[in-house]
Amino acid sequence: MIITIGRQLGSGGLEIGRLLAERLNLAFYDKELLTEAARHSGICPECFQQVDEQAKRSFGGVGIFGMRFPFIGDGNTSYNSMISGDNLFLIQSETIVKLAENERGAVFVGRCADYVLRHRNDVVSVFITANEADRVKRLCDRKGCTETEARDMMKKVDKQRAAYYDYYASRVWGMASSYDICINSSVLGIEGTVEAIINIVKGK
Repeated sequence: MIITIGRQLGSGGLEIGRLLAERLNLAFYDKELLTEAARHSGICPECFQQVDEQAKRSFGGVGIFGMRFPFIGDGNTSYNSMISGDNLFLIQSETIVKLAENERGAVFVGRCADYVLRHRNDVVSVFITANEADRVKRLCDRKGCTETEARDMMKKVDKQRAAYYDYYASRVWGMASSYDICINSSVLGIEGTVEAIINIVKGK
């Protein structure tokens, strides 16, 4: 069983993903995916982190072809040199495919995992949204920021995630037709949302 989670910032999607993995005894990948992609490719983790869920075609102004990767331990190459955002996405996608094949099952948060794994028949794609007030409160509690800062953060990050998803998946981020399940976590709460998703995926 594979569950992919798309989410608005502050919707509780990350927490929901972790709880799903725990309750269903599945592997969990959020930022961990970047570490795995770096380990499998030998490319510095910082390269993946700097373009994480951002639609950047190039990193350092160099395209996919004719570039040099900064390998771990290569003291002569800076992290900011000659990496294509498209190529990093390809490597990350290959990592997602490998992990999905090797694990007993997994929950993947973001990174277009639903699109990358679209040819598998055991994938359930989920998008988590929430009411603005709940998102703001969650971010203020988690980040220790003001409501204005939380709203600015939501606008910026959601815009980045939408551009990333729309560019690489050729689908519309957050639109119901792009996913199997769309849930407003404000309606059911975090625990209720987790239980609802479990009931759906077990009945699939």
